[in-house]
Amino acid sequence: MFEHPDNDPVLVLDEDQCWSLLKGTQHGRLVTVVGGRADIFPVNCAVQQNSIVLRTAPGSKLAEMAVNESVVFEADGILADQAWSVVLRGTAARLETSAEREQAEELGLKPWVPTLKDFFVRISPGELSGRHFIFGPHPERELGEGSEVG
Repeated sequence: MFEHPDNDPVLVLDEDQCWSLLKGTQHGRLVTVVGGRADIFPVNCAVQQNSIVLRTAPGSKLAEMAVNESVVFEADGILADQAWSVVLRGTAARLETSAEREQAEELGLKPWVPTLKDFFVRISPGELSGRHFIFGPHPERELGEGSEVG
């Protein structure tokens, strides 16, 4: 998926690589914090104009984002021999205008369960970071002179 210099098992991703991975996923986790208490929610999502769009129903997510618009979004992918993780810290805002909602509808976001999810939220990025990992065996520690095992 990505070339790792010097076979380093951890690769720090650049912004383009992060967005490329996010564009290929439909699921992630949303973290909100209100009154010092963090909540995490699994969400369906899509990328639109270098932002994340979520579809949701009235409830905890919308209420908490109304109180504190600063959120964290995380998505990852895990294969047999590699994995990746992307974290976006940003600002959440409900899509209010009919034009915004129409654009969001075009993304094809579908609820996981057969419930009405009539609200769209856009997360505009502040910070974006990502890592790609290559799996392998745990390395053996080299013992120096005078070191004892035990």
